[in-house]
Amino acid sequence: MPLRAKVATSVSRTAAALSRAAGRGDGSVIGGWIGLKIDPDLLAHLANGRAIALVSGTNGKTTTTRLTTAAVGVLGPVATNSFGANMPTGHTSALAKAGDTPYAVLEVDEHYLPQVIDATNPRVVALLNLSRDQLDRAKEVAMMAQLWRSTLVQHPDIRIVANADDPMVVWAVTPPSARERPPLVTWFSAGQRWHDDSWVCPECGSSIERSGDQWWCVGCPLRRPQPHWLVEDDGVLDPTGAWHKISLQLPGRVNLGNAATALAVAAQFGVRPVDAVSRLGSVTSVAGRYAQVIRDGRNIRLLLAKNPASWLEAFDMADDAPTLLSINARDPDGADTSWLYDVDFAPLRGRQVLITGDRAYDLAVRLEINQVPFQHVRRFLDAVTAVPAGRLEVIANYTAFQDIRAELDRVN
Repeated sequence: MPLRAKVATSVSRTAAALSRAAGRGDGSVIGGWIGLKIDPDLLAHLANGRAIALVSGTNGKTTTTRLTTAAVGVLGPVATNSFGANMPTGHTSALAKAGDTPYAVLEVDEHYLPQVIDATNPRVVALLNLSRDQLDRAKEVAMMAQLWRSTLVQHPDIRIVANADDPMVVWAVTPPSARERPPLVTWFSAGQRWHDDSWVCPECGSSIERSGDQWWCVGCPLRRPQPHWLVEDDGVLDPTGAWHKISLQLPGRVNLGNAATALAVAAQFGVRPVDAVSRLGSVTSVAGRYAQVIRDGRNIRLLLAKNPASWLEAFDMADDAPTLLSINARDPDGADTSWLYDVDFAPLRGRQVLITGDRAYDLAVRLEINQVPFQHVRRFLDAVTAVPAGRLEVIANYTAFQDIRAELDRVN
């Protein structure tokens, strides 16, 4: 690297280490921020010479990145932004901290995907899904799909691993015209339970119809492609037709889909599924997500849910046990809590439900409408003492999740 980039890398590592030592965080942002101030091209310098995979989408990025890192690790050391700092500052900090690794797997915020592709020249990009998320400060779903589409057409040599079940992702990967070179696409199918952002075809505006796993536009040729990787029962079918049993320590069917994606991405690096499958089971929690902590006789499990699609999946993962819901509306969450009305809280009926967080009263109104009885508590520790010994499920959006994680000593 140029001398300036070497200095910036050294300073980035030092700043990140000082942040961790001071208890101000894991250093995954500040190190990259300072490094990029010294050398604006530092991310490109750090990426040069590595085989890189980028993982982007509205939901599941952090978990899929962790699983993919485990799978690619068959080949050797892998740099990754394992704590979810998914903007260029986080990528820069992660690569600076990792040193000279031949591989990198980076989670990328969907808004920053074009910028990060330009900087890192990845071998493969995994596109998971697109759904509504923080619409008060983020792009509407169709606009995000258009951003991806216009970016990918400029990089036809990148290998794409894409979700065949999401019409918005399929359209984003489809060339705008027959004259454009089609991308190198590997399709995976993990199922899509949330359909409310893809009833209208982004190509022609006609309706999208569904039957079982299939979907198609009634007005144009856009339809579900045939997947190469497929979740089947408790395993994954690979492109050869071989079935691989997946034994995860992460809950929910959605994580089987994340595992299928990880295997599909790793295959682009030459990793055989049979060699990678056992490594997936080593992932127990992801930056606090799914972590279990014993506190005062309660087995507390943390689930992150930040938008309607992820709340739907969280209800599927949670046991039928006392459940604490926590909602904030700070800057990382988005200030608008109207998305609560896109979530059906009916699955919580019949269990003890507690609520807390900055916007607990907004949540209270939504639960009242959904006829879900609840108890308001002011603090997380009040919820712990309000439930009997045993399981306590905690479902929280981003900053509320981080608040609770901090009270549990930043459990990872």
